[in-house]
Amino acid sequence: MPLLVMKFGGTSVATVDRIARASKRVAREVANGYDVIVVVSAMAGKTNELVGWVEETSPLYDAREYDAVVASGEIVTAGLMALRLQEMDIPARSWQGWQVPVKTTSAHSTARIEEIGTDAINQKFKEGFKVAVVAGFQGISPEGRVTTLGRGGSDTTAVAFAAAFGAERCDIYTDVDGVYTTDPRIEDKARKLDKIAFEEMLELASLGAKVLQTRSVELAMRYKVKLRVLSSFEEYDPNAGTLVCDEEEIVEQNAVSGVAYSRDEAKMTLISVADRPGIASAIFTPLSEAGVNVDMIVQNISEEGRTDMTFSCPTNQVKRAEEALSKAKDAGAINYREVVCDTDVAKVSVVGIGMRSHAGIAAKMFSVLAREGINIKVITTSEIKISVLIDRKYMELAVQSLHDAFELHKA
Repeated sequence: MPLLVMKFGGTSVATVDRIARASKRVAREVANGYDVIVVVSAMAGKTNELVGWVEETSPLYDAREYDAVVASGEIVTAGLMALRLQEMDIPARSWQGWQVPVKTTSAHSTARIEEIGTDAINQKFKEGFKVAVVAGFQGISPEGRVTTLGRGGSDTTAVAFAAAFGAERCDIYTDVDGVYTTDPRIEDKARKLDKIAFEEMLELASLGAKVLQTRSVELAMRYKVKLRVLSSFEEYDPNAGTLVCDEEEIVEQNAVSGVAYSRDEAKMTLISVADRPGIASAIFTPLSEAGVNVDMIVQNISEEGRTDMTFSCPTNQVKRAEEALSKAKDAGAINYREVVCDTDVAKVSVVGIGMRSHAGIAAKMFSVLAREGINIKVITTSEIKISVLIDRKYMELAVQSLHDAFELHKA
């Protein structure tokens, strides 16, 4: 039997009625001849509620017990969906992470999947079961404890199952009907893409687009898992959604496929740092050890043996970064005059695999921003991406102007 993985996000299973609606989609694929592995998230808002209970009970909580509590949201959803499918006369069974088993690392709340056992579920399919409903977001550590994969972890669970079981495709059902050229809430001319390359989706996910979790796209690209993003609220259409696939499957490769943004960025500058070999390591090693997610980095021109070092990070990590740098300075690892922090910036990026073969994308992007009077603070590039830091008040204007300039509203 061909096998399909279907993942339903929190809004798609937010109520018993929505679980019933999702179950009808599963039933349709069973009728089409598939064995189906369904991966479910917790009901919308449930994980936040569980996290709140943990923090209320124990502000300095044990991470192992945190995982035990927050993993329960997906378990409830999986059981309810299995019951609904049984009521529809479809042989179904729910599976918790440890039952599969989904073997993970021991990093509680941020665990990574290391192996997925396929024997138990495959045996149930051989016995006549048609659907395995798997609780996403969770697994089991080498010590036998329940682990969770971090926010958005059910996407990663679904892709990992598709890879392990050799699924024909992995369908991600959410509250949007596909991947758009930019956020439709900012640009009403944003267009839904029929296809997008793994690399483009990975860049968009890492740059702030919240359609798919970054790790899930990484897994899909590594194991060549075809992903389809579609809405659980739209009427059935076999050609609906956006297919995330290999670059070779996309005939027309536009220079730019999308414009992404991240609103909650901060720019930090170390003033007058000693310009010597190893200074970058001395700065960024303690930041890494403190869990600061550094993104854009710029070193200014050196003057008389001193230089300024600028980097960006999420606004909610600024205090952590300041403390790490202060400790490094006190320990004599680095020396700087002061740290200047700007928490009123945003990151705007253009992404497209077509950049490899189209010249002048950066020049066009910069001229568009200049025409709108938007000053660029920091620039970084990759083979298929150009990102800039700008004042946050210009973020929406920048997104709209770039979307128009690259004519992303046109098919």
